[in-house]
Amino acid sequence: MSPTPLSVLDLSPVPTGGGVADALRHTIDLARRVEQVGYHRYWLAEHHLARGVASSAPAVLIGQVAAATGHIRVGSAAVQLGHRTALSVVEEFGTLAALYPDRVDLGLGRSGQRRGLSAPQPPVEPPAPEPYRVVDGLLIPPPFSFAKLLASPRFALHNALLHPPGAESPDFPRQVADILALLRGDYTDATGLDAHAVPGEGAELTVWLLGSSGGESAQLAGALGLPFAANYHVAPAAVLDAVRAYRAAFRPSARLAQPYVVVSADVVVAPDDDTARRLAAPYGLWVRSIRSGDGAIPYPTPEEAAAQPWTEEDRLLVADRVDTQFVGAPEVVAERLRTLRDATGADELLITTITHDHRDRVASYELLAKEWAQGG
Repeated sequence: MSPTPLSVLDLSPVPTGGGVADALRHTIDLARRVEQVGYHRYWLAEHHLARGVASSAPAVLIGQVAAATGHIRVGSAAVQLGHRTALSVVEEFGTLAALYPDRVDLGLGRSGQRRGLSAPQPPVEPPAPEPYRVVDGLLIPPPFSFAKLLASPRFALHNALLHPPGAESPDFPRQVADILALLRGDYTDATGLDAHAVPGEGAELTVWLLGSSGGESAQLAGALGLPFAANYHVAPAAVLDAVRAYRAAFRPSARLAQPYVVVSADVVVAPDDDTARRLAAPYGLWVRSIRSGDGAIPYPTPEEAAAQPWTEEDRLLVADRVDTQFVGAPEVVAERLRTLRDATGADELLITTITHDHRDRVASYELLAKEWAQGG
């Protein structure tokens, strides 16, 4: 029996002391290296206005990765539909699919949807924190509230820069339906007038939906018979709800006869546990920068992370992410990933690894692939 496939999610991290050009070259190098050791697909994230992340234009970067590799699937995780039109997405990914047929994944997400402004609300006493749970061996932390982050002035600034003044995005199901219709070649508007995307129509690519909860994305992916990616590394509290909702809603389609689920995990592997923990030490500081509203900082060294002061509030801010990171020697991490796979029923695991030194990141993926091949 073949091991469960492993794939890669890359944010093109920018380390302290490095630059964007270095980060992008490292992405190309990592893609070549993971293809050689058997990873199934290579997905690029979409993030904007973050000093520590260079993957703001996934379609451009996907083309570079595809050109530098031979057979690994390449795709987006995920295109943020909230500030895009269906046609622009189909034309971009149709171009990629024409150049690299049957290698391109178009991952779609709700991120970027413009959020309405509400009147200020009086402060309320925060609810008592929920306890951690262990389900089938998998750690499920309490949910994290993004309310404070979404209310920050920086979030409002980012929204203003990403959306033309007065622009309104269609709702997510409508955008997905339009994308699928343009790809099939049967798009019509309310009057019956047709439109055809060139490139894009008839493109040889696979459409995915990505989601962090059991809500709209998971249910829509199931109803449309699309493959689904659930984010344990971003929203570990809701991963079981997400895969459960997807499977409950699933209806077979011409694309997919039965549900197909990829589950993500944040991983750092090194030859021994102590080294892995040292390499992973900056992760909490990096997450803190995101959740405090400042945006992802350049990824620190272990020494820089150790020198940063921490408060109890800081620790609570990042606890769910730090506690669910998979860190250790190859056999330790592989065993924990098998638990994640079994608890979620994942058909494939999506591995995201960030370390300050590119060589450590490459080594982490290589060590995991070698160990996984022996019993994954």
